[in-house]
Amino acid sequence: MSDSKNALPEAQIEEWRPELASATSLDQDVDMLAEVLHAVVHAGAGVSFVVPFSRDEARVYWRERILPGVRARTRRVLVARWGARIVGTVQLDLATPPNQQHRAEVAKMLVHPEARRRGVARALMTSLEAIARSEGRTLLTLDTVTGGNAEPLYRSLGYVTVGVIPGYARASLTPDLEATTIMYKELAPSPPRS
Repeated sequence: MSDSKNALPEAQIEEWRPELASATSLDQDVDMLAEVLHAVVHAGAGVSFVVPFSRDEARVYWRERILPGVRARTRRVLVARWGARIVGTVQLDLATPPNQQHRAEVAKMLVHPEARRRGVARALMTSLEAIARSEGRTLLTLDTVTGGNAEPLYRSLGYVTVGVIPGYARASLTPDLEATTIMYKELAPSPPRS
């Protein structure tokens, strides 16, 4: 009997480009992105939200807080799909001051609990780094819950720990305050185009 984990498709990574989508397709994508956010918050991920947290609140986050930056091209969003279903996402925030145009912030690495431990986050991060290079960004920064599942992934990708801030944010499922680890990675610039 085959292992059902191995029978799942490999995630396809693509940039989320809502300006190229029909209104129906955009609504479907927002619903799927909201489902991923809702699921990770309810699974205990420390990603800025606390329970109770509804799918409607998750939709508002994507429509009102993220979509404007994506449309302005100051935020790049990658999605991981199993077929048409979005199972993961990560963001690259390019909105930096004029003296910091060489850097960007990695934000909201979200992988649906059903898709975890299958290389989705690693594939998203590899693609995100390629986009950062194409934008001339050679320094990436991020923060992650100290001791969480993402911290070892980031280390394995070459991110360096700067430090830990205790009591940084409330946990999603309890009133406890969690520490956050601040990390960075220096990227080699993209080779010049010939």
